[in-house]
Amino acid sequence: MLMKNKNSITASAPGKLMLTGGYAVVHGQPTIVTAVDQSLSVTVQKNGQDTFHLYAPDLGIDAYSKTIDDLGKKELPKAVRFVEILYKNFLERFPQSEGINVTTNSEFSSSFGFGSSSAVTVAFAKALTSLYELDFSNDQLFDICYQAVIEVQGVASGFDIAAAIWGGTLYYVSPPKIVKPIVLEKLPIVVGYTGIKADTPTLIRMINSDLNRKPAEIKQVFSDIGQISNDLEEKLLASDWSAVGGLLNSHQQQMRELGVSSIELERLINASLDAGALGATLSGAGGGDCMVALVDDKSRKKVGLAIEEAGGRVIEVNLQAPGVRIEN
Repeated sequence: MLMKNKNSITASAPGKLMLTGGYAVVHGQPTIVTAVDQSLSVTVQKNGQDTFHLYAPDLGIDAYSKTIDDLGKKELPKAVRFVEILYKNFLERFPQSEGINVTTNSEFSSSFGFGSSSAVTVAFAKALTSLYELDFSNDQLFDICYQAVIEVQGVASGFDIAAAIWGGTLYYVSPPKIVKPIVLEKLPIVVGYTGIKADTPTLIRMINSDLNRKPAEIKQVFSDIGQISNDLEEKLLASDWSAVGGLLNSHQQQMRELGVSSIELERLINASLDAGALGATLSGAGGGDCMVALVDDKSRKKVGLAIEEAGGRVIEVNLQAPGVRIEN
């Protein structure tokens, strides 16, 4: 049902932080992911023209325009691919003669690996469907976002899209898609940033090369990672923090087996454990970016100081943030 001529909509979506499941999630194993309260917002406005305009200063785009007929054609700048392809696909299903202006605003740096691409895709999809009052469920919103990401990247697990849509802490498997909220009173984690932006495409190529060379060995690591995620869900729900910490340590060992840890990550992880953290692991792709340390009330401050003394930066975020929402 089309809406009553509402001209401008703003939606926001949170970033994400992976706790376990790195790389294995792309191969059908479960992951545990939580949404962070740093978010990205997108405003979509009808412009009375047959053009698509994007202003995304946080993504390095000051002004970008295309006619509706040219959407998805020619080489697309990296920063606009997900939004443009999603809009193209949307118009194929819901044709419009009038174009839109899109403006983005981010609360977090894309350097942190919090998922700016997924957040902007989800926020844009929510704003766009709301602009035309299409009552999309979370599952439908996921599908339109996932389709765009697959078209751009060729492969994706979708866990970051799920985190941006549902928020909170999730147990996620793809394929088949399983999105199961893990309802927790608290998630006592300190996030440390190495100062190094991970080169995710290179790491993925490395993992794929290893998978081709020694498939049985790498598949066993993936299976072990999946079991850690299954166990982690159970221990989180039981608030068994000692066991949770042990599972994070086990996950980090699997990341070492895959060769995606780094000197900087190990330095922060070891400093956290020495300062009293119950467990610690890299978050996401590795090679840099962030690590997470499980703490109790006594060790939280000491662990944060240890991360900074080891050359890292503590990222002040609240976890289990709400999912995508309309802001106006």
